[in-house]
Amino acid sequence: MSPWVDDASGADGRYGAALLFVRWGGGEKPVGHVETDYLAFGATPEAALAPLLALTLREVKEHLDRCVKQGRA
Repeated sequence: MSPWVDDASGADGRYGAALLFVRWGGGEKPVGHVETDYLAFGATPEAALAPLLALTLREVKEHLDRCVKQGRA
């Protein structure tokens, strides 16, 4: 899992941040990924990222489970 932030702000001047989960195959190479919707926004990339870095492991797992349930995986 890795949090990520947009490279540029949106039309509203805010940066969006989400979680990216890598899907691994049988070997050492990734076979895809799953992304959440934007989970946080901020005036700077750091401000958008901060709430994601504060998530507990349980909260991160809930976001992954939601992505899988929605058929994103």
